[in-house]
Amino acid sequence: MKYVVILGDGMAGYPLPERENRTCLQLAETPFLDELAPKSTLGLAKTVPTGYAPGSDVANLSVMGYDPAQFYTGRSPLEAASIGIPLTDSDVTYRCNLVTLSEESPYENKRMLDYSAGEITTAEARELIAALGQEFSKPPFALYAGISYRHCLVLHEKRTGSILTPPHDITDLPIAPYLPKGTMDETLLAMMRRSWEILNDHPVNRARRAAGKRPANSAWFWGEGTKPRLKPFSALYGKRGAVISAVDLVKGIGILAGMDVIEVTGATGNWDTDFAGKANAAADALLNGHDFVYVHMEAPDECGHHGDIDKKIYSIEQVDGVARRISARLRAAGEQFAMLVMPDHPTPIALRTHTADPVPFLIYRSGEERGNGAARYDESCAEKTGLILPRACELMHAFLR
Repeated sequence: MKYVVILGDGMAGYPLPERENRTCLQLAETPFLDELAPKSTLGLAKTVPTGYAPGSDVANLSVMGYDPAQFYTGRSPLEAASIGIPLTDSDVTYRCNLVTLSEESPYENKRMLDYSAGEITTAEARELIAALGQEFSKPPFALYAGISYRHCLVLHEKRTGSILTPPHDITDLPIAPYLPKGTMDETLLAMMRRSWEILNDHPVNRARRAAGKRPANSAWFWGEGTKPRLKPFSALYGKRGAVISAVDLVKGIGILAGMDVIEVTGATGNWDTDFAGKANAAADALLNGHDFVYVHMEAPDECGHHGDIDKKIYSIEQVDGVARRISARLRAAGEQFAMLVMPDHPTPIALRTHTADPVPFLIYRSGEERGNGAARYDESCAEKTGLILPRACELMHAFLR
């Protein structure tokens, strides 16, 4: 028996008044998932426990079967694992976004124009992180380059208690109310101010402006955390697992859970990713020794953050295609399989950030086609089944049985 999770990050959302009060999931053409729905168990699952911020970190841990109350120590250390940063028990980590801020002075008067600096390329970002590192990578700090706009700052002294805001939560808003507070506020804010001075006129940003692109003109720190300790997935569930994702967060969870991380050429973490490549990599893994594969697609979430309805719909339709391709290859090989399809959290277009609302899930078993009353896969049909799981971290046990 093979098991595959199809995770469409941020795929769920709210009804859109400008689109006949339908959600992006309802607007998307998803013929394969709609074909599966009457043969599957559908319901809603709460992936973000009460008291936690609705982030992809907590939500993906829950979907992967790890109780955040037991295993969550912050977002950035999960990403640090993917980057390959060795952490000690006394280290504190922070996500470092390269962002686009407006031009007002002083720094506190600026606005958050783009949390991703126009989806800056990894090559460009590495040049900018290297420039910052000349000043920031000095004891007790170390700055590490990641992918695109996502990077990591490590403090080699255990001083937690900072109050930091994800930049994707404050798009188009003044930054003043959301600047660092708490334990490391003065130090982190000073570094952010200095990053503006280093980056705003950097050659990479001059070239980006000349090309009509947004400059990555500031660092933004958030996601404080300490070294995590996840139990191996194989020990918890008795399955040899693999993760396929373009983002450091999910790769890091996979690494810390002892799973194989499968790289896919052309995986970008956005709507232009190689969806077919991810599907084929997942099928290859399942047909060559892995029992379980977690296929994470970031695209719907990124499109939700940017308020792009059409690209979010397109991304959801590609998720449907990934599910179809994997299913077809497993059937052609004569493999029995179970498939879990769900988002980690909603990213409603109107809000352009995450919410903690329960998300729709679908569990299909090829040898046991039995539904619970859903006509198609979307938020409304899942809710109408009446099945609501208050703790999504328990869903993996039910899925793997």
